[in-house]
Amino acid sequence: MLIRSLASLLSGEPANVTSTSPPTTLSTAAPDFFTDLLDQIPLPRWVVYTIFSAGGLLLLLLFLCICIKCCKHKVKKKKRNEQIDLKGLEASSRGLVQSGAEDSNYGAAEKPRGKLLYSLDYNPALSELTVGIKQAAGLRAMDLGGTSDPYVRVYICPDKSKTCETKVFRTTLNPVFNQNFTFQVPKAVLARSSVVMQVFDFNRFTNHAVIGELRLELDSIDWNHVMEQWQDLCKPADFEEENLGELCFSLRYVPAAGKLTVVILEAKNLKSMDIGGASDPYVKVQLALDKKKWKKRKTSVKKKTLNPYFNESFSFDVSFDQIQRVNLVVSVWDHDAVSRNDAMGKIFLGCDAAGNQLRHWADMLANPRRPVAQWHPLLSAQQVNQALALKKRTLRDAFH
Repeated sequence: MLIRSLASLLSGEPANVTSTSPPTTLSTAAPDFFTDLLDQIPLPRWVVYTIFSAGGLLLLLLFLCICIKCCKHKVKKKKRNEQIDLKGLEASSRGLVQSGAEDSNYGAAEKPRGKLLYSLDYNPALSELTVGIKQAAGLRAMDLGGTSDPYVRVYICPDKSKTCETKVFRTTLNPVFNQNFTFQVPKAVLARSSVVMQVFDFNRFTNHAVIGELRLELDSIDWNHVMEQWQDLCKPADFEEENLGELCFSLRYVPAAGKLTVVILEAKNLKSMDIGGASDPYVKVQLALDKKKWKKRKTSVKKKTLNPYFNESFSFDVSFDQIQRVNLVVSVWDHDAVSRNDAMGKIFLGCDAAGNQLRHWADMLANPRRPVAQWHPLLSAQQVNQALALKKRTLRDAFH
């Protein structure tokens, strides 16, 4: 047909346009091909379309997985190259640092804790060891404001029968104490004793954080002269003395009414006294006037707990003249229905107290009619009894 039309055009004859057969084009060939292909598949059209769609989706997912894997491989290779470079750099740096010294912990040293100036003197005739706490410098800041409220606690090991504390100095990292403490240490046990000086950050309502400490063996000291020197504070030892727990109570004194009010609030981390790992604690409150037992009260018993909450108040009639001569002894006991009650720890405040105990008492007197609360670490009954007996050897155990 096409050849005939071309021949007609060349010969000048009109082309035969009465033919009804349409011309063959690419636009109709492709749809016919796919339609014929779909007609040959013995499945409904919607099933075929679903299969083709799923196949296309799988191919797309496969392509994405391949791309992601290639990207990860490039990243890992880059990191591995960086690690190799860093190892080489560390090796070269380590060689430079250690060329003149064997400091394997370079860059890992802890923050300095400060240093303490102290003195030691021993009088063999009186069997007295005098420990002087002179001053501290460069102490570690323990408060948010970048300062601390330092004080020093001193005792002798292994006896630990007497604990002394300096005054608390507010908001300073360089306190000047200039306080001396005397301990009875027989010459026979001097060589196997050690003196412990611990610097604390005072906090009225939480635990007193230890800044650092010094532990000095007394067998290597030349006692022919007074020893005085600066020494850097160290990290507190893990084998610290037995923790007897803490007690929180408030004091309030009204001079006009002559009324002393003691509120036993709570205790925590008490020593376990029962087989089951708990205790049945209660608190005794004792007033001693002029070294003689005077008045006492006690709280209720809290069953099977090492963290009892009491919130019990006791009031005593104490004139202003008497408040200057009174010692307040507060002790925690474990109740036992069968055998004798056991003392778990003691603390005393008043005219003969020292350190934080004296500070709490002084704060009460300086703020009349206002309750002053504070946490106190418990001491052993032996420590408290001996501390009171050292003043005048007439006061025995205030609770027996």
